[in-house]
Amino acid sequence: MRRLFRMMAWAVGLFAAVVALGALVPRPLLGVAADEGPKTRRILVLSNPIHTDIAVPVDDEVLETFGFLLRDGMPLDAPEVKYLVFGRGSREFYIATPTWDQLRSLPLLRGLTLDRAAMHIDIAGAIAEPHTDVAGFEVGERQFTAMLAFIRDSFFDDAEGPLIIPGVGYGRFDKFYEADGTFTALLGCNT
Repeated sequence: MRRLFRMMAWAVGLFAAVVALGALVPRPLLGVAADEGPKTRRILVLSNPIHTDIAVPVDDEVLETFGFLLRDGMPLDAPEVKYLVFGRGSREFYIATPTWDQLRSLPLLRGLTLDRAAMHIDIAGAIAEPHTDVAGFEVGERQFTAMLAFIRDSFFDDAEGPLIIPGVGYGRFDKFYEADGTFTALLGCNT
């Protein structure tokens, strides 16, 4: 009996370690597209203790790629909007936990194990750099376009385009959309 208990304790410990690594360690699972040209675009990665978002500057290419957001009431074309911010995560955790004081055990468990994925989209004005929660990266045109296509392909589309999750948001303009696939902390937002 003691041996069985030790094996179960090891299994639980190993699972917890893998989940922690998956949630906390940034890692690219796919190769980054090589870009021979100059690094003309700057993107930002915004982070907090358990999540990362990607902020891209709003320009004509971004407006064309994500024009459906205008249809859904997001004022991307407003002059004060400088960045479009993307996050992908556990649908239940993301929606149920707008602030840390609203953290509950079931959404946390779903986010650590397996849940449907959701895309959270927000807008931002100027983002201060340098800042401990902001990392800036210079990318080339080809990398930037490939990243936009990858993000756009991450949305779940129905016959009319990306499927918004109605009535859900943290603020006045942010939106949640259904995302393709599932989410697990083992392959979390840091990927």
